[in-house]
Amino acid sequence: MPSEDISGTRKKPHEGGGGGSGDSPGLWRNPSYRVFLGVQTLSALGDSFSYVALPLLVLHTTGSVLQMGLVTALTGVASIVTGLFAGVIADRFDRRRLLMLADGARCLLYLSIPLAWLSGEPVWLIYAIVPVAGCFSMLFQVTYVTVVPSLVGRDQITKANGHLFATYAAAGVAGPALAGFVAASAGPDAAIGIDAATFAVSALGLLFVRFDGRPRPEGEGEDARRGGVREEFLAGAKFLWAHPVLRPLTLLLSLYTFLTYGLTDLVIYLLKNDLDRPDTTVGYVLTAGTVGSFIAAAVVARVRKRLSFGVVWIGGVTVAGLAIAGIGLAHSVPVVGALMLLTMMSGGVAGISSMSLRQEVTPSHLLGRVTSSFWTIHTALGPLGAGAVTAAAAGLGVTGTCLLIGLAIVAVASAGTRTGLLRRRDEQAA
Repeated sequence: MPSEDISGTRKKPHEGGGGGSGDSPGLWRNPSYRVFLGVQTLSALGDSFSYVALPLLVLHTTGSVLQMGLVTALTGVASIVTGLFAGVIADRFDRRRLLMLADGARCLLYLSIPLAWLSGEPVWLIYAIVPVAGCFSMLFQVTYVTVVPSLVGRDQITKANGHLFATYAAAGVAGPALAGFVAASAGPDAAIGIDAATFAVSALGLLFVRFDGRPRPEGEGEDARRGGVREEFLAGAKFLWAHPVLRPLTLLLSLYTFLTYGLTDLVIYLLKNDLDRPDTTVGYVLTAGTVGSFIAAAVVARVRKRLSFGVVWIGGVTVAGLAIAGIGLAHSVPVVGALMLLTMMSGGVAGISSMSLRQEVTPSHLLGRVTSSFWTIHTALGPLGAGAVTAAAAGLGVTGTCLLIGLAIVAVASAGTRTGLLRRRDEQAA
């Protein structure tokens, strides 16, 4: 399940963006934001396309499920490694050019595959391209996060993040389905060719997005001076550690990610093994979770206007924990689907809120490094958590495991009440 993603800066937007406070124009009246949202949607769709089309091409060519899994693993490893230094790059160079470079590079890389397949089936080319494309994908994700506050007003950041969160959810549903349809009708290589086209259109679309992509220090003091590469790399982690709200939030989210990383596996095992349901039922239940993500994107801005960040985050995580505990006790598919929807909706509201908070309190020239550090830290325990959760399910069963996970998540949320998350005024977090 998605945990937390998106960040930004506290600087007010300039040309093409909204205002800085209550007089900000509507997001949909901001042409640069509209184009940027479309660009991000295309790029996310391209990522989800390649996530399915590349393994399918390997399977069609080699017939080996092992090589299919290896391609997927290479993509993940390349993204994680790139995430360690992508923030440094995003804070050093013009961000518009970085976004265009990432999309343009992925277009050319993926386009070379169907062209090569016209004269043969060089599987080695996929193994050469996948890690490089994964690097550019992560660079795009980190960089686009730093751009959002340059396009919209501070009071619009949460709503904009909700829109972006919805595009990822939509791409996660539409991308694999479209890729499967194209692969079945025209072949996986054709699907990859369409994937390359989405990145080309996305790169061209950025030419029509007006924002200042050059990161600048917000002063002439110590923070304004760059150190060496090592100092720049550690700057994001240092900022997180020094911040009274982001420090506990990062630690709590690390625990939350550890506990929930294997949730999809648990739900699939519950439906297939305990409830003896077919694969189509699995798809319906997971789609219900996606609907929850859409609802979270639609309501999060309104919720944040009425409630403080601490109340929203702690409340959302608590509801998610209780819903996961309920999944373990459920014995019917509709109930499991409803609880998955509730889990993804409440977790999505909490996640988008924390993304927006980081955007509001992080200086522009640090935003890339803070984003990289945050994602690296709070996702590092995820794979370990997936292994621990599935091992627990094998020994205790899904019911016992879901109950333990749910109660542990509620405990994580309760721990948040003893930190700086529950402040009376969000402005104090800055």
